[in-house]
Amino acid sequence: MNKENLYRNHIYWIMGPTSSGKTTIAHYLLNKLCKNGKLAIHYDGDEVRDFFGPNHGFAEGERLRVVSTLVHLANKALDAGLNVVVSALTANQDARDYIKHNVKNMVLIYIECSIEKCSERDPKGLYNKAKRGEIETLIGINTKYLQPENPDIIISTERESIENTVFELMKKLSGLGLL
Repeated sequence: MNKENLYRNHIYWIMGPTSSGKTTIAHYLLNKLCKNGKLAIHYDGDEVRDFFGPNHGFAEGERLRVVSTLVHLANKALDAGLNVVVSALTANQDARDYIKHNVKNMVLIYIECSIEKCSERDPKGLYNKAKRGEIETLIGINTKYLQPENPDIIISTERESIENTVFELMKKLSGLGLL
């Protein structure tokens, strides 16, 4: 069986800075897939950290462990016939290289949003903690968040409402024949 027939479904990998809207957009995308009659599941980086514990934290090696766990879960779900939505920071180049080489049938979606805007939204107060020196691992404050090279789709959440952002994403996915 060729790959096209084997993988009719996709892994939609959503990356962007903390508080850019990754998880919110992932929930909307999951809902849209399910409403269209597609079996789908969502995995989130924070959920993996919460579930798997302290070895899946925010230090450099731990970030890659989170990503590799997400890749494993996503690929297994894809193999089982599901569409998969992953929302994860995926800020470091080693993590980006890992997903590029290991995620099956991936659609890479980058959520573009300035760190200033993300800091304004920040529901967990992480940016303020990082600015006060209480957190030393927040990408965007302690190290720069770089835009990924060649994402399939770029969506900006800087000035648009979540509804408009999601509409734009759905329009782009439909245009690519992915919904």
